[in-house]
Amino acid sequence: MTRAAVLGAGSWGTAFAKVLADAGCEVTIWARRPEVAKVLADEHRNPFYLPDVLLPPVSATHDHIRALDGAEIVVLAVPSQSLRGNLEHWKDAIDDAVARNDASLLSLAKGIETGTLLRMSQVIGEVTGADQDRIAVLSGPNLAKEIAAEQPAATVIACTDSYRAAALQHASACGYFRPYSNTDVIGCEIGGACKNVIALACGIAAGMGMGDNSIASLITRGLAEIIRLGVALGAEPVTLAGLAGVGDLVATCTSPLSRNRSFGHVLGAGGSMEAAQQATHGQVAEGVKSCTSVRALAAAHDVEMPLTTAVHQVCHERVSVAEAVGNLLGRRIKPE
Repeated sequence: MTRAAVLGAGSWGTAFAKVLADAGCEVTIWARRPEVAKVLADEHRNPFYLPDVLLPPVSATHDHIRALDGAEIVVLAVPSQSLRGNLEHWKDAIDDAVARNDASLLSLAKGIETGTLLRMSQVIGEVTGADQDRIAVLSGPNLAKEIAAEQPAATVIACTDSYRAAALQHASACGYFRPYSNTDVIGCEIGGACKNVIALACGIAAGMGMGDNSIASLITRGLAEIIRLGVALGAEPVTLAGLAGVGDLVATCTSPLSRNRSFGHVLGAGGSMEAAQQATHGQVAEGVKSCTSVRALAAAHDVEMPLTTAVHQVCHERVSVAEAVGNLLGRRIKPE
């Protein structure tokens, strides 16, 4: 039985721990808060994030060393901007898992690190010293609540080592969760990071009362931005036309379960940043921070991303929603 440590007990970390357990892995969840770890261990529930979901038998702990003991798969399920700090704390125990068990490191985080403009796999490699062929990323249309309810879903697990990607694929495949393998780590990470920003734009549009034509246009033009940036960084366009690109983008831009869309909806309806944060129950809307780093990454590679720029202006430059929309609609017309 494959032993997996899931470091992070938020909605997606908890749901993916369930996936792994249902796929036959022995799973231990690390929770930042001791009270979360206790309830997970005693009741096999996470009342803080997925209160209606009964988990299969899993272990849980607040001690990362215990969680990582014997782990062959290390799942990193914390927000992108806190990943580095957590890794620095976990590094020695992760090193031990790698040395003893040839452990694979699987990132669920979606974002570009502020300041360094590194993708999550690059942050993991820099902090832990692990080779990139040991680091994998998971990305796709994976809304945690639906997966925890065992609604069928697919995803992509990407690693430059195709054999390791396939091993992770088999370790997480179960009756309702279908992973596909890929070697295009860049494409999967760029799709996962940028879709959160476009989802904010779609939420803003919906909050303003715009209809399906507007949302479809934003998704399509957002995809064009994502592909331009991905290709500039070395991604394969076909990856961004698949589950890690279009699939994740559509789910995040259209579902009321999407924190980024929900956050944007409040802004579009005239609410403040503080009100939008309250509406997402204090959970992280990754696109709010990622829009800054994605825009900077695009500028560094001379890639034009007007939707990303507009979202950044609304979230961080006090530009009104109406003014941002006017700026977009006032851009010169040109061939598609």
